Amino acid sequence: MNDRYGSDVLASDPHATRRPKSKERAAETGLVVEDVASGYVGAVIGVEYNAMTLEDRHGRRKNFPLGPGYLVDGVPAILNPPMRRKAPAAPARTASGSVAVAGARARTALASRIYVEGRHDAELVEQVWGDDLRVEGVVVEYLGGVDDLVDVVSSFRPGPGRRLGVLVDHLVTGSKEARIADAVAKGPGGAHTLVVGHPFIDIWQAVKPARIGAAAWPVVPRGTDWKHGVCDALGWPHGDQADIARAWQRIRAGVRSWTDLEPELIGRVEELIDFVTQPAG
Repeated sequence: MNDRYGSDVLASDPHATRRPKSKERAAETGLVVEDVASGYVGAVIGVEYNAMTLEDRHGRRKNFPLGPGYLVDGVPAILNPPMRRKAPAAPARTASGSVAVAGARARTALASRIYVEGRHDAELVEQVWGDDLRVEGVVVEYLGGVDDLVDVVSSFRPGPGRRLGVLVDHLVTGSKEARIADAVAKGPGGAHTLVVGHPFIDIWQAVKPARIGAAAWPVVPRGTDWKHGVCDALGWPHGDQADIARAWQRIRAGVRSWTDLEPELIGRVEELIDFVTQPAG
């Protein structure tokens, strides 16, 4: 007898090709979905805790669980939570707060310069503004004091395209530093030289005292070396210059960015950078 069913009647399913397979879809906002069980049709307006809210064309809203049992464009669908999109990364910042220039190489040094009083001043400026200075091609040098600043400026010979900016400690009305700055402005190259300063006795004070765990910088009596007096008041070793150097390293270690510095210093350094990078005119 001819066996019209073959040897295995379960080997194939004659209805298999008639049932479309469900496709996994993300329940993204705006996706139009039909709930097979109820016939409700609406657009996804929100997904939370494995449930979605649909809104139909009349503005009515209804909640449904995520998973199988839906149609999207007539095709069975298994709805999953939408992919979480990472927030765009904030642009990297330099220690000075400027937007970091990725892969930037140091620019060839400008003829213009920034001079600061001492080594500690130069180290702090480099620590906070170093990335910016390299991008701009600005070199910072330290003087070892400003008593001879008029002669230093004259030797530098400032001019168009060769500007000189100078950062001075304790530049307050009536001070020696103020008189020197005035003499520079009136002397050779004064039109292309900018002398600015902060009111602090030393650059150490430009670091916010909270960064060294103090409420304020100590008041040092007249006649006492200021740095030694500060270390003494704070209980830090100050017997020799090596101790003072270690104290400065301790202070610098508390500086992570411009936010750890006093505004009186920040504004002056930014002013000098702007001045020496102006195009020759």
